[in-house]
Amino acid sequence: MKKIIYLIMAFTMVLTTSCDPMEDIHDAIDAQNEIITGEIVFEMSDEDYDELDLSYGNFSSIDDAKSMIPMLLADKYPVWGDGSLATVTFKLYNPLSSPSADVYELSDDEHNAITGKTYGNFDRDYHIFNYLDATYPTPNNGDFYSLRYRFYAGGESTLTDGFLFENGEWIRFAGFTEDEYKAMGESYPNFSSHDEAALKIPLALPDIFKFSPKSAGDIVQAMYELYKGGGVTKSYVNNYVFDGSTWSKYNNVSKETIKFGHDGSVWVPDNTIKYTLTQADYDSLGTEYGDPGYYNNFDVREGNDNYESPESILAYINIVLFNNFPGMAEGQKFAIKYDVYSGAAEVWEMKVVLSGGAYVLQ
Repeated sequence: MKKIIYLIMAFTMVLTTSCDPMEDIHDAIDAQNEIITGEIVFEMSDEDYDELDLSYGNFSSIDDAKSMIPMLLADKYPVWGDGSLATVTFKLYNPLSSPSADVYELSDDEHNAITGKTYGNFDRDYHIFNYLDATYPTPNNGDFYSLRYRFYAGGESTLTDGFLFENGEWIRFAGFTEDEYKAMGESYPNFSSHDEAALKIPLALPDIFKFSPKSAGDIVQAMYELYKGGGVTKSYVNNYVFDGSTWSKYNNVSKETIKFGHDGSVWVPDNTIKYTLTQADYDSLGTEYGDPGYYNNFDVREGNDNYESPESILAYINIVLFNNFPGMAEGQKFAIKYDVYSGAAEVWEMKVVLSGGAYVLQ
């Protein structure tokens, strides 16, 4: 209807100003048929979710977002055509586990059975995993244990870490140390209530991650302890999300961003392939002590003997991508998630693009 009104207006004008009104009308029609290209970056609003009949205000999967957002873009930008770009941030229902378990303290004998020594402690990072394999030889997916053990590294300290068995491997959740509890104002290495933990942990996280800065949208899992009485201490894992300046408890809804392009007919997602490194990928990178396949992660602690720099991780990722995705076209993009150990088990992401025969950072 809008186009008809404009044409009528143009017709009225050319009758009074042109010698050949029909030629001017055709010129006006041709002008309206020109491709209009636009580019927009936005975050979906409540009204946008309502328009897509998403009453919960989020998507249940990335695939749903990829299939539904093009309809929203077509409605919001009906005259945009080939070459137009839209970078859309949206909410995704993405629940993360929050396991809990009573804390079990290892005895001297249990330490010694693993090390073959008589010191009643561990002195290698892998000793605790050896203990897990020996004590729980047939774990089920989702099994979680909180273990208090002694570790010697120039001096003995007591650690309390959580271990979740998931997708065929143990994932470590580093608990707060005694010094970190003291920094949060605790006389003992635990909190007195969940409310206290919820208040103090977000305030402590900036200092804990000061040597491994986080970006907006990053989610970390923090384990803390509550004293339950009767000599029982219980560990809980909560998830926290960073908004770029502060941390808050994660409510199982994350923010994701996808770029869409107009191909001349419809809006389509960008060509980025998301991939998470698997057990086989880590194994292919070497399983000797210090290799990625030994712990199934990259050690990103600077100064550590096994430290992997961003450049070396990129080189490893090149190996994995060329092994798993041969024949990719120039310009193919990947978003790779991989496990790291920064003092705690974390999942990082690296975005790369194939350029000049190698994958480089985007």
